[in-house]
Amino acid sequence: MKACALAILFAAAIAWAQTVPETSRALGDRLAHATTNEQVKSREALLGKSPGDPRLIAGLVSAYLQKLRETADYRYLDRASQLVDRLLERDGGNFEALRFENEIDLQRHDFRAVAERSRDMIRYNASDPGIWGNLGDSLMELGEYENAREAYTKMFGLRPNLGSYNRLAYFRFVTGDADAAIGLMKDAIEAGSPVPENTAWCWAELGDMYFKTGKLDQAEKAYQSALSLFPSLHRASAGLGKVQAARGDIAGAIRSYQRAQSIVPLVEYAGALEDLFVAAGLQEKASEQRGLLEALEKIGTATNEKTNRNLALVLADHNRNLELALRLVEAEIPSRPDVYTWDALSWVLFKSGRLSEAREASAKALRLHTPEPIFHTHASAIASAVSNSEVIGGEK
Repeated sequence: MKACALAILFAAAIAWAQTVPETSRALGDRLAHATTNEQVKSREALLGKSPGDPRLIAGLVSAYLQKLRETADYRYLDRASQLVDRLLERDGGNFEALRFENEIDLQRHDFRAVAERSRDMIRYNASDPGIWGNLGDSLMELGEYENAREAYTKMFGLRPNLGSYNRLAYFRFVTGDADAAIGLMKDAIEAGSPVPENTAWCWAELGDMYFKTGKLDQAEKAYQSALSLFPSLHRASAGLGKVQAARGDIAGAIRSYQRAQSIVPLVEYAGALEDLFVAAGLQEKASEQRGLLEALEKIGTATNEKTNRNLALVLADHNRNLELALRLVEAEIPSRPDVYTWDALSWVLFKSGRLSEAREASAKALRLHTPEPIFHTHASAIASAVSNSEVIGGEK
């Protein structure tokens, strides 16, 4: 689309937003204090009565995306996408709909599309903090860290709130400054949000940062704070499981991971539970988790899943189906070349016996000095294996 046409479309979208009836605004204010389930139910009912109301459509999209965050149920993403398509069919320059399209594409890992769309949108409305946030999010996943920093700094300058503090904290952690990251995440929590899950998410992020830097007591308190605010935050329950496992409380870790798994059955939870059940001598329970992982592998194959670095890591950890693991993570590198994908690739290559390639991938994962203990665990194992192979091969 030509630049002048985009300018007209975006201008029309902004003008439309300024003429929204006050009754619609009041409705949004009332629903803002409802639970996500209440919002979904109320907004679906209202949209059923006024199916063409763009404000109601946008409100329901927002509720669906929040429900996705809380449940990882991707049916809500599909519903949101269908509604966004309706908005864009009516008005291709609807700025809010385009921002929603970014959020949807981030969930679908189409990071290059988000970066391109965000840059186009910024040309016509550089004062929108949400677009700068979308741009930074996509660039972090693309491994373009300096550009991500610039985008997040722009966002923060426009709106220093939970969202911008949280993003800057993540950037600082990934780029090697754990102390600054922890301080910024505390600022995000203090800024707060009217949506409890958002603040709880930041508490869990803070817990992860504490855990990864060896501060187990602080990590436990952060995860508990997250759960007190939003009891069904699965990642906080899993975080407690990590702390308990690190302390040798296998039974407690199992309970925490089982709770997380009962909320969202992620592959990493099944992998952790398999290991914990083995440690507890509960082989039958461990086999159940292995069966669950195999079922998830089959579902991914049936749905033509191309990328999944989390599954690839779990498979590599357990020395199973390394061919699939390698295929999944190698396919992810072109679209998501961040340090986490490079680490996953290094580990799968290592387990596949491709040591020189594993060393190269590990170096890319370590280049920012990210304080991720698993990066260094993997790198140490790879370096040791490379050294041993050189000795055996007579190169030393």
